[in-house]
Amino acid sequence: MKRIMCLFAVLQILFQLSAQQTTQNTRYDSCRNLVMAGYQGWFAAEGDDSRRGWYHYGLRGDNASVDFWPDMTEYSKKYVAPFKMPDGSDAYLYSAYDYESIDLHFRWMKEYGIDGVFMQRFVTEIKGPAGKRHFNKVLENALEAARKYNRAIGVMYDLSGCQPEDMKVMEDDWKELQTLFSLVDRDRNPTYIRHNKCPLLTVWGVGFNDNRRYSIANVQQAIIRIKQEHNVSVMLGVPYYWRTLGRDTENNTMLHTLIKENVDIVMPWAVGRYNNDTYASVAALLPGDVKWCSDNKVDYVPLVFPGFSWGNLKRNTGLYDQIPRLKGEFLWKQVAGAKAVGATSLYVAMFDEIDEGTAVFKCAEEGKLPLFGEKRFVGIEQGLGSDYYLWLTGEAAKWFHGEKGYSAKKPVRSNK
Repeated sequence: MKRIMCLFAVLQILFQLSAQQTTQNTRYDSCRNLVMAGYQGWFAAEGDDSRRGWYHYGLRGDNASVDFWPDMTEYSKKYVAPFKMPDGSDAYLYSAYDYESIDLHFRWMKEYGIDGVFMQRFVTEIKGPAGKRHFNKVLENALEAARKYNRAIGVMYDLSGCQPEDMKVMEDDWKELQTLFSLVDRDRNPTYIRHNKCPLLTVWGVGFNDNRRYSIANVQQAIIRIKQEHNVSVMLGVPYYWRTLGRDTENNTMLHTLIKENVDIVMPWAVGRYNNDTYASVAALLPGDVKWCSDNKVDYVPLVFPGFSWGNLKRNTGLYDQIPRLKGEFLWKQVAGAKAVGATSLYVAMFDEIDEGTAVFKCAEEGKLPLFGEKRFVGIEQGLGSDYYLWLTGEAAKWFHGEKGYSAKKPVRSNK
């Protein structure tokens, strides 16, 4: 009996040590060497508990606002959409409000080797009760799945459409998240991402010259207040030409002041700024961007995206496949370009963005899409498999983790 009790005690100790080691392994203390994706999480379905209908799918009458269609094969909870497949069967969609959907997405991240995601919080959405309820539930789902699958997770505030007074909404929401979810508590959420020894908060949409109502100064003041109260690091989402203050960027050197004084990571928005043919000329900015950041002791995270399509969102059939994916050649060209200039991490736009066709999660292939009258949906190129861009993003992660054997030539998938 004593031997059995001793053996049991030893097993308990081993189990506890194993659990402690697992917890240690799940702590992400830096963005460096990580490949993270953006996660919209804004999709809802008619009949789910969000009570928002086909939110962000835009399914009204004979309209839809998404170009890509998710591959629904593995979803355990799904909803009949008002479309039919070519064989006459029902087409289905998922809701991010359901834990089952987000659990599946985070399982894919683990299976394909993607480090994690930045959860989008749209400030204009969380101002209202319906939007706050939705995005709080999505974040709750994601935090649980991140713990389960040991994936990095962070919060990203999107300022699109904000007024100056909405900076207070962002500040109050960040404070509320600490109360609701113990967001940055290491025991409760061990995989919440940190950088420079502090929890990382991302703010997107600063310095664009598209007539935004809030100013760079408004954002700087908000970031200063958040940093003073919560001791966070900050990643700032800026226009692609942020350093030269040209083209998509407000001609205001205060953007540089904000970055130098209050920001830890710069993440330029590259979506739509180039295609496969024009990438080389536009990417000529990258060495200068990297040097500027190095000189000013700021980290630099370049963005890559697989392609772009928003024909249904804009109700313009000429915008289908506007920036072709080219079977992954376009995405890998950007990955290799970032690696060539010394980038140590990547932001992938986006994990689940089917509105603008930048999603890397599993989407239906061409020939396996719902019928859409005179319009259409855009599919993953035939023969690649619905998971091809998850796989390719995972290969990029392996390269940035330091694995050998990668180059500017896109890797070949040996089997599916």
